[in-house]
Amino acid sequence: MYNSGVIARGIVTPIFRQGDDLVGKICECLLESAKNDGFKLGEGDIVAVTEAVVGRVQGNYASLKQISGEVRAKFGGGALGIVFPILSRNRFSNVLQGTAGGCDKLYIQLSYPCDEVGNKLLDISVCDEKGVNPYSDNFTEKQFRAIFGMDTVHSFTGVDYIEYYKSLADKCEIIFSNDPRHILEYTKNVLCCDIHTRRRSQSIIMKAGADICLCLDDLLTEPFEGSGYSEYGLLGSNKATEDSVKLFPRDTNDFVYKLQGALKDKTGVAPEVMVYGDGCFKDPVGGIWELADPVVSPAFTDGLSGTPNELKIKYIADNDFADLSGEALTESIRDRIKAKQGSLVGNMVSEGTTPRRIRDLVGSLCDLVSGSGDRGTPIVLVQNYFKNYASE
Repeated sequence: MYNSGVIARGIVTPIFRQGDDLVGKICECLLESAKNDGFKLGEGDIVAVTEAVVGRVQGNYASLKQISGEVRAKFGGGALGIVFPILSRNRFSNVLQGTAGGCDKLYIQLSYPCDEVGNKLLDISVCDEKGVNPYSDNFTEKQFRAIFGMDTVHSFTGVDYIEYYKSLADKCEIIFSNDPRHILEYTKNVLCCDIHTRRRSQSIIMKAGADICLCLDDLLTEPFEGSGYSEYGLLGSNKATEDSVKLFPRDTNDFVYKLQGALKDKTGVAPEVMVYGDGCFKDPVGGIWELADPVVSPAFTDGLSGTPNELKIKYIADNDFADLSGEALTESIRDRIKAKQGSLVGNMVSEGTTPRRIRDLVGSLCDLVSGSGDRGTPIVLVQNYFKNYASE
């Protein structure tokens, strides 16, 4: 009987650079960590690699000039409207500057009181106090300021994104609406900058009479004048330098299986492997939903498909075995777990075990372990994830 449940270890690595042998270096770091910290890799382990290092090693970057050129090539210049960009210096400031360089006039339609992932321009209660209905009321910047004033500073970053975004784009105009069709009052060429609702926004805008309507994942899906590229285009990109972005990595499916094979060659076991980005969780104070990437995991090996199929131990302990205790209770629960068959979705014994996808759950765990700052652990080893109370 084992005594530890799920263990997630951040693995310290060197700073990866473009052209590095990422697979080889990850293997070295894992084996060195195992030796120094006294653990072994086993079947069912999960090795997770942050998307940032995969993209860096690939050299998957694009300059602002290349973004501008791609925007002008796709939209033809002239006036362009962007709808629902998130309020983020890391995620959107360089994309905004590059987009602005590809058109002659830019209209920026912001959602309010917050963006798609929960970054607030203002609190919803202020809308209530002012008699404003965010679902139907649209404003110019002048009208918006007349009602809400200048109190639109982000509580976490201390940035007024209205003023900040204006400072990044010449000849731009800010408008406010949660109706994607509102942008068509200003221009018929539109770039949808929302993340998870982008295709719905695009469909609504096209049906309402747009000439051209694209999403961020329609730009830089192929190289433009030597740029990087990704199947997600500009979606999921991050600010790299003042004049470039790092794109979401490409060819990640090949990478996870190559790493799995290399680890099997060196250790004799084949752990599951995934590439992960943002986790999918919500901050309880700021209300910000973390997932600003298009997906939690763009690639993963076969064992990370599907959803958990778990019994709720406390439910069966309190109901089916309420008259048992001690070793008898333990063995009865273990036997019930061993006997479970088929999907438990909709069954009361699984109540409270929300069947989220394994790759989203593990990716979120890994994002919390690795962090986004200076921990220096872009590789996470997860052990015992597939074990349960009945495992030997």
